[in-house]
Amino acid sequence: MGDSVRYSDAELAEFKELISEKIEKAQHDLELIKSAYMNDHNNGTEDTSPTFKAFDEGSAVMSKESNSQLAIRQEKFIRDLKNALIRIENKTYGVCRVTGKLINKKRLELVPHATLSIEAKNMQ
Repeated sequence: MGDSVRYSDAELAEFKELISEKIEKAQHDLELIKSAYMNDHNNGTEDTSPTFKAFDEGSAVMSKESNSQLAIRQEKFIRDLKNALIRIENKTYGVCRVTGKLINKKRLELVPHATLSIEAKNMQ
């Protein structure tokens, strides 16, 4: 009976795959943000790609500020995702740290690094 509530190993493996993909994408995005940030003033060939067009619109004024903000957020996101992978290894992944109940699977698919159930979030 001492078994605590947790997701099955198969489910954890699915989450692990999902999170690993997200980390890869997030790291790729971070590179884009950083290179856009670096290339602010020397317009390289990257300008032709659509992602940079968006950065370009708001021009230099917003770009330095917002790119560093974006980069910081992105780094935090990657860190949160990596912590989620550690929780998968420990088999504590998907368990709400307040209620100790399982976090809804749909929520985890949307926010894979969540550590609170909606219930606990609403109590805050």
